[in-house]
Amino acid sequence: MIPREVLASRLRNAYRAGAVPPLRDGLDPADADRAYSVQEINTRYWQGQGRRIVGRKAGLTSKAVQAQLGVDQPDFGVLFDDMAVADGGMLDPAKCLQPRAEAEIAFVLGAGLPSLETTPEDLAGAVALVHAAIEIVDSRIADWKITFADTVADNGSSAFFVLAKDGKPLAGLDLYTAGMVLEINGQIASTGVGAAALGNPLNAAAWLARTLAARGEPLKAGDILLAGALGPMVALKPGDHVRAVIGGIGEASFTYGAA
Repeated sequence: MIPREVLASRLRNAYRAGAVPPLRDGLDPADADRAYSVQEINTRYWQGQGRRIVGRKAGLTSKAVQAQLGVDQPDFGVLFDDMAVADGGMLDPAKCLQPRAEAEIAFVLGAGLPSLETTPEDLAGAVALVHAAIEIVDSRIADWKITFADTVADNGSSAFFVLAKDGKPLAGLDLYTAGMVLEINGQIASTGVGAAALGNPLNAAAWLARTLAARGEPLKAGDILLAGALGPMVALKPGDHVRAVIGGIGEASFTYGAA
Protein backbone atom coordinates (compact mmCIF):
# COMPACT_ATOMS: atom_id res chain seq x y z
CA MET A 1 0.00 0.00 0.00
CA ILE A 2 1.19 3.51 -0.82
CA PRO A 3 2.67 5.16 2.32
CA ARG A 4 0.60 7.86 4.00
CA GLU A 5 3.42 10.38 3.53
CA VAL A 6 3.24 9.86 -0.25
CA LEU A 7 -0.52 10.45 -0.24
CA ALA A 8 -0.05 13.60 1.83
CA SER A 9 2.59 14.93 -0.54
CA ARG A 10 0.36 14.16 -3.53
CA LEU A 11 -2.41 16.29 -2.02
CA ARG A 12 -0.06 19.15 -1.12
CA ASN A 13 1.36 19.25 -4.62
CA ALA A 14 -2.15 19.34 -6.11
CA TYR A 15 -2.68 22.86 -4.71
CA ARG A 16 -0.26 24.22 -7.30
CA ALA A 17 0.00 21.48 -9.93
CA GLY A 18 -3.67 20.59 -10.31
CA ALA A 19 -6.14 18.02 -9.04
CA VAL A 20 -5.07 14.38 -8.73
CA PRO A 21 -6.98 11.11 -9.19
CA PRO A 22 -8.82 9.62 -6.20
CA LEU A 23 -6.47 8.08 -3.66
CA ARG A 24 -7.65 4.50 -4.22
CA ASP A 25 -4.10 3.12 -4.44
CA GLY A 26 -3.40 4.01 -0.84
CA LEU A 27 -6.69 4.70 0.87
CA ASP A 28 -9.73 2.50 1.25
CA PRO A 29 -12.84 4.66 0.68
CA ALA A 30 -14.12 3.99 4.22
CA ASP A 31 -10.81 4.05 6.12
CA ALA A 32 -11.36 7.08 8.33
CA ASP A 33 -8.37 6.45 10.61
CA ARG A 34 -5.85 6.33 7.78
CA ALA A 35 -7.49 9.30 6.07
CA TYR A 36 -7.27 11.45 9.20
CA SER A 37 -3.63 10.43 9.61
CA VAL A 38 -2.93 11.77 6.10
CA GLN A 39 -4.75 15.00 7.01
CA GLU A 40 -2.65 15.21 10.19
CA ILE A 41 0.61 14.85 8.26
CA ASN A 42 -0.28 17.82 6.11
CA THR A 43 -1.57 19.86 9.06
CA ARG A 44 1.78 19.49 10.80
CA TYR A 45 3.63 20.22 7.56
CA TRP A 46 1.71 23.45 7.02
CA GLN A 47 2.18 24.51 10.62
CA GLY A 48 5.89 24.04 10.04
CA GLN A 49 5.56 26.41 7.08
CA GLY A 50 4.15 29.08 9.39
CA ARG A 51 0.41 28.63 8.89
CA ARG A 52 -1.62 29.11 12.07
CA ILE A 53 -4.73 27.12 13.04
CA VAL A 54 -7.67 29.42 13.84
CA GLY A 55 -10.45 26.85 14.06
CA ARG A 56 -12.12 23.84 12.51
CA LYS A 57 -14.85 23.01 10.03
CA ALA A 58 -17.44 20.28 10.18
CA GLY A 59 -18.42 18.65 6.91
CA LEU A 60 -20.87 16.01 5.74
CA THR A 61 -23.36 17.24 8.32
CA SER A 62 -26.29 16.64 5.98
CA LYS A 63 -27.90 13.20 6.26
CA ALA A 64 -28.60 13.28 2.52
CA VAL A 65 -24.93 13.85 1.68
CA GLN A 66 -23.89 11.13 4.14
CA ALA A 67 -26.22 8.73 2.34
CA GLN A 68 -24.70 9.72 -1.02
CA LEU A 69 -21.22 8.78 0.20
CA GLY A 70 -22.34 5.75 2.18
CA VAL A 71 -21.14 7.07 5.55
CA ASP A 72 -22.88 7.55 8.87
CA GLN A 73 -20.79 10.34 10.35
CA PRO A 74 -19.64 13.88 9.62
CA ASP A 75 -16.01 14.77 9.03
CA PHE A 76 -13.79 17.70 9.93
CA GLY A 77 -10.95 19.79 8.61
CA VAL A 78 -8.59 22.48 9.86
CA LEU A 79 -9.06 26.22 9.31
CA PHE A 80 -5.82 28.14 8.87
CA ASP A 81 -5.41 31.88 9.21
CA ASP A 82 -4.61 32.35 5.51
CA MET A 83 -7.91 30.72 4.52
CA ALA A 84 -9.92 33.72 5.74
CA VAL A 85 -11.39 36.01 3.07
CA ALA A 86 -12.64 39.41 4.27
CA ASP A 87 -16.39 39.93 4.28
CA GLY A 88 -17.07 41.85 1.06
CA GLY A 89 -13.58 41.03 -0.20
CA MET A 90 -12.07 39.24 -3.18
CA LEU A 91 -10.90 35.68 -3.72
CA ASP A 92 -8.41 35.28 -6.57
CA PRO A 93 -9.43 32.39 -8.87
CA ALA A 94 -5.74 31.59 -9.31
CA LYS A 95 -5.82 30.24 -5.73
CA CYS A 96 -8.53 27.67 -6.49
CA LEU A 97 -8.96 24.53 -8.58
CA GLN A 98 -12.67 23.64 -8.71
CA PRO A 99 -14.31 25.74 -5.99
CA ARG A 100 -17.85 25.60 -4.71
CA ALA A 101 -19.57 27.85 -2.17
CA GLU A 102 -21.92 26.90 0.63
CA ALA A 103 -23.62 29.00 3.31
CA GLU A 104 -23.06 28.08 6.94
CA ILE A 105 -23.53 29.25 10.50
CA ALA A 106 -20.24 29.86 12.29
CA PHE A 107 -19.46 30.06 15.99
CA VAL A 108 -16.61 31.92 17.66
CA LEU A 109 -15.83 30.36 21.02
CA GLY A 110 -15.42 32.32 24.22
CA ALA A 111 -14.27 29.26 26.18
CA GLY A 112 -12.52 25.99 25.52
CA LEU A 113 -14.32 22.65 25.26
CA PRO A 114 -12.05 19.87 26.59
CA SER A 115 -14.78 17.41 27.61
CA LEU A 116 -15.27 14.13 25.78
CA GLU A 117 -18.98 14.46 26.56
CA THR A 118 -19.67 17.99 25.32
CA THR A 119 -23.40 18.44 24.71
CA PRO A 120 -25.11 21.01 22.47
CA GLU A 121 -25.99 22.86 25.67
CA ASP A 122 -22.33 22.90 26.71
CA LEU A 123 -21.42 24.16 23.27
CA ALA A 124 -24.01 26.92 23.49
CA GLY A 125 -22.56 28.04 26.81
CA ALA A 126 -19.10 28.38 25.25
CA VAL A 127 -20.20 30.44 22.23
CA ALA A 128 -19.16 34.10 22.24
CA LEU A 129 -20.64 35.08 18.87
CA VAL A 130 -22.65 33.61 16.00
CA HIS A 131 -21.87 34.69 12.44
CA ALA A 132 -23.27 34.13 8.99
CA ALA A 133 -20.51 32.50 6.95
CA ILE A 134 -19.59 31.17 3.53
CA GLU A 135 -17.26 28.24 3.10
CA ILE A 136 -15.47 27.89 -0.21
CA VAL A 137 -14.76 24.20 -0.57
CA ASP A 138 -12.35 22.95 -3.22
CA SER A 139 -11.34 19.37 -3.82
CA ARG A 140 -7.81 18.45 -4.77
CA ILE A 141 -9.36 15.26 -6.17
CA ALA A 142 -10.12 15.50 -9.89
CA ASP A 143 -13.75 16.16 -10.86
CA TRP A 144 -14.86 15.94 -7.21
CA LYS A 145 -14.89 12.14 -7.50
CA ILE A 146 -14.44 11.77 -3.76
CA THR A 147 -15.12 9.10 -1.21
CA PHE A 148 -15.34 9.76 2.53
CA ALA A 149 -11.65 8.94 2.90
CA ASP A 150 -10.63 11.21 0.02
CA THR A 151 -12.32 14.26 1.47
CA VAL A 152 -11.04 13.59 5.00
CA ALA A 153 -7.45 13.20 3.78
CA ASP A 154 -7.90 16.39 1.75
CA ASN A 155 -8.60 18.47 4.89
CA GLY A 156 -12.34 18.10 4.53
CA SER A 157 -12.16 19.54 0.97
CA SER A 158 -11.65 22.93 2.58
CA ALA A 159 -10.17 25.99 0.90
CA PHE A 160 -11.36 29.39 2.17
CA PHE A 161 -14.05 30.92 4.35
CA VAL A 162 -15.81 34.25 4.82
CA LEU A 163 -17.05 35.31 8.24
CA ALA A 164 -19.61 38.11 8.46
CA LYS A 165 -18.08 41.25 9.93
CA ASP A 166 -20.69 41.39 12.65
CA GLY A 167 -21.56 38.53 14.96
CA LYS A 168 -24.43 38.21 17.40
CA PRO A 169 -24.77 36.67 20.85
CA LEU A 170 -26.42 33.26 20.75
CA ALA A 171 -29.14 34.17 23.23
CA GLY A 172 -32.44 34.70 21.46
CA LEU A 173 -31.34 33.24 18.11
CA ASP A 174 -33.33 30.39 16.57
CA LEU A 175 -30.68 28.36 14.77
CA TYR A 176 -33.03 25.45 14.06
CA THR A 177 -35.43 27.36 11.80
CA ALA A 178 -33.01 30.02 10.52
CA GLY A 179 -33.60 30.21 6.78
CA MET A 180 -30.67 30.53 4.38
CA VAL A 181 -30.46 32.01 0.89
CA LEU A 182 -27.24 31.85 -1.14
CA GLU A 183 -27.17 34.25 -4.09
CA ILE A 184 -24.82 34.25 -7.06
CA ASN A 185 -24.83 37.57 -8.91
CA GLY A 186 -28.12 38.49 -7.27
CA GLN A 187 -29.87 35.28 -8.27
CA ILE A 188 -30.93 32.61 -5.78
CA ALA A 189 -28.63 29.61 -6.20
CA SER A 190 -29.21 27.61 -3.00
CA THR A 191 -31.61 27.64 -0.08
CA GLY A 192 -31.70 25.82 3.21
CA VAL A 193 -32.27 25.98 6.94
CA GLY A 194 -30.31 25.63 10.17
CA ALA A 195 -31.78 22.20 10.84
CA ALA A 196 -29.83 20.85 7.84
CA ALA A 197 -26.67 20.70 9.96
CA LEU A 198 -27.26 17.50 11.98
CA GLY A 199 -30.65 18.83 13.07
CA ASN A 200 -29.13 22.00 14.53
CA PRO A 201 -25.73 23.69 14.04
CA LEU A 202 -25.14 23.26 17.78
CA ASN A 203 -25.39 19.48 17.32
CA ALA A 204 -22.74 19.58 14.59
CA ALA A 205 -20.47 21.80 16.67
CA ALA A 206 -20.86 19.61 19.76
CA TRP A 207 -19.95 16.53 17.69
CA LEU A 208 -16.86 18.36 16.52
CA ALA A 209 -15.92 19.34 20.08
CA ARG A 210 -16.26 15.74 21.34
CA THR A 211 -14.33 14.33 18.40
CA LEU A 212 -11.43 16.75 18.77
CA ALA A 213 -11.30 16.28 22.55
CA ALA A 214 -11.02 12.53 22.00
CA ARG A 215 -8.08 13.16 19.67
CA GLY A 216 -6.32 15.28 22.29
CA GLU A 217 -6.87 18.46 20.28
CA PRO A 218 -9.71 20.20 22.14
CA LEU A 219 -11.31 23.38 20.87
CA LYS A 220 -10.00 26.55 22.51
CA ALA A 221 -11.33 30.00 23.29
CA GLY A 222 -11.16 32.12 20.15
CA ASP A 223 -11.56 29.19 17.76
CA ILE A 224 -13.83 29.60 14.74
CA LEU A 225 -16.21 26.69 14.06
CA LEU A 226 -17.94 26.26 10.72
CA ALA A 227 -20.91 24.06 11.59
CA GLY A 228 -21.76 22.63 8.17
CA ALA A 229 -23.64 23.58 5.02
CA LEU A 230 -27.27 24.67 5.32
CA GLY A 231 -28.04 23.91 1.68
CA PRO A 232 -26.51 22.58 -1.55
CA MET A 233 -23.10 23.90 -2.58
CA VAL A 234 -22.78 25.92 -5.77
CA ALA A 235 -19.94 25.85 -8.31
CA LEU A 236 -18.15 29.16 -8.88
CA LYS A 237 -16.86 30.86 -12.01
CA PRO A 238 -14.60 33.92 -12.20
CA GLY A 239 -16.49 37.16 -11.69
CA ASP A 240 -19.20 35.68 -9.49
CA HIS A 241 -20.44 37.76 -6.59
CA VAL A 242 -21.55 35.48 -3.77
CA ARG A 243 -23.86 36.55 -0.93
CA ALA A 244 -25.27 34.42 1.89
CA VAL A 245 -28.17 35.68 3.99
CA ILE A 246 -29.20 33.75 7.10
CA GLY A 247 -32.43 34.81 8.79
CA GLY A 248 -31.96 36.47 12.15
CA ILE A 249 -28.18 36.06 12.03
CA GLY A 250 -26.82 38.22 9.22
CA GLU A 251 -25.12 38.06 5.85
CA ALA A 252 -21.69 37.62 4.32
CA SER A 253 -20.36 38.11 0.80
CA PHE A 254 -17.31 38.01 -1.45
CA THR A 255 -16.40 38.26 -5.12
CA TYR A 256 -14.64 35.39 -6.86
CA GLY A 257 -12.30 37.44 -8.99
CA ALA A 258 -8.83 38.98 -9.14
CA ALA A 259 -8.38 42.39 -7.55
